[in-house]
Amino acid sequence: MFIPQIIILLLVVAFLLSALRVLNEYERAVVFRLGRCIGAKGPGLIILIPIVDKMVRVSLRILTLDVPNQDVITKDNVSLKVNAVVYFRVVDPVKAILEIEDFLFGTSQLAQTTLRSVCGGVELDELLSHRDKVNSQIQTILDVHTDPWGIKVATVEVKYIDLPQEMQRAMAKQAEAERERRAKVIGAEGEFQAATKLSAAAEIISQHPEALQLRYLQTMREMAAESNAATVIPVPLDLLNILLPRKGSGTLKE
Repeated sequence: MFIPQIIILLLVVAFLLSALRVLNEYERAVVFRLGRCIGAKGPGLIILIPIVDKMVRVSLRILTLDVPNQDVITKDNVSLKVNAVVYFRVVDPVKAILEIEDFLFGTSQLAQTTLRSVCGGVELDELLSHRDKVNSQIQTILDVHTDPWGIKVATVEVKYIDLPQEMQRAMAKQAEAERERRAKVIGAEGEFQAATKLSAAAEIISQHPEALQLRYLQTMREMAAESNAATVIPVPLDLLNILLPRKGSGTLKE
């Protein structure tokens, strides 16, 4: 007499196991009832009708998509390889399941073609020096195309740009020539500033001749303080005329 009760109990347990589903906080379930979508459910505990209902789990967390190396010819005809990384998330689980068969594969293919087209439309210098602008342009294009799929592209980053060896050597020569040019310009500016200061000093000394004598004495003091060795210093005749007593109107002559 207990056999029917046991069978009923087993049927109830089997029904609960097939009807109850637990979804995490970051998950949603797109439920199909007899092939017709009735919406997204979750998170937490949801109840499905066995055999009648079918669900597809969708994660709402940010997904990381690695875009493999793409062969690109830039606007100035430079061949290179570029790869990138795309961060995106599903914002509408129903669209992500109904509008596209595999949103992850579709986003990957779209990211590859967009990376090639955007990098092929700019010059190499712009790609290297304005990478943020290129990232923003790729993100905008991806976001527009994936919006009907219920996907939001958060960030796109160009990771690595592989240049040919010939181009690397040419860029190294260019950088070296630029450094030499800057060094010569800086040296010329220094000479110009020094000449300007010396010209100003000469003008001041020409207006005040005694300043030359003071500078001469200061130079002698500095030379005497640096070394104890005997030093021969030429003495201008004008200085001797000042120091020696005058007899009549006679002065030292060369």
